[in-house]
Amino acid sequence: MRVLVVEDEQLLADAVATGLRREAMAVDVVYDGAAALERIGVNDYDVVVLDRDLPLVHGDDVCRKIVELGMPTRVLMLTASGDVSDRVEGLEIGADDYLPKPFAFSELTARVRALGRRTSMPLPPVLERAGIKLDPNRREVFRDGREVQLAPKEFAVLEVLLRSEGAVVSAEQLLEKAWDENTDPFTNVVRVTVMTLRRKLGEPPVIVTVPGSGYRI
Repeated sequence: MRVLVVEDEQLLADAVATGLRREAMAVDVVYDGAAALERIGVNDYDVVVLDRDLPLVHGDDVCRKIVELGMPTRVLMLTASGDVSDRVEGLEIGADDYLPKPFAFSELTARVRALGRRTSMPLPPVLERAGIKLDPNRREVFRDGREVQLAPKEFAVLEVLLRSEGAVVSAEQLLEKAWDENTDPFTNVVRVTVMTLRRKLGEPPVIVTVPGSGYRI
């Protein structure tokens, strides 16, 4: 899942981004509304965690732009105000969910995951295919009943492959969904991660390389 965090309190923004990355999400961070509009014009995000009171361009206007463009991106709006009227107004603008500050990080993570599931075809909360069972909420993976310990990027790649339901996923698509924009697209990080993931999942191999196209399960 790829997430954009838009928050002008830099310490909070960076802390949220770090926490979401530990949950195997690819996260980009910006600190004002103008930068947010620039990013959503270039990258495809599953979820935007959007502070309402932003400099340069207000969060409301960023949200309106996402709706205007007809993007499948879901918006989780943050604000320091917990008034019901503010929550209602944010939802009427086009936000998909609303979270007042201060918030528990576990709740933010759960809401981001729930919104991320709504950007594509509905899928069961636990993904299963070819003897692999992946639970995004518990961060657990099992292969034929055996628990498999994965690093965050390995978990993210496996989740993308399972969500494709047997379709081929290109290296570029994996890079876009599992890494942030600071990753050099010319590195072999995808190939190395897939190799490590294959080894950890064990025999027989379930990740198939489709020459010239990508990978599938």
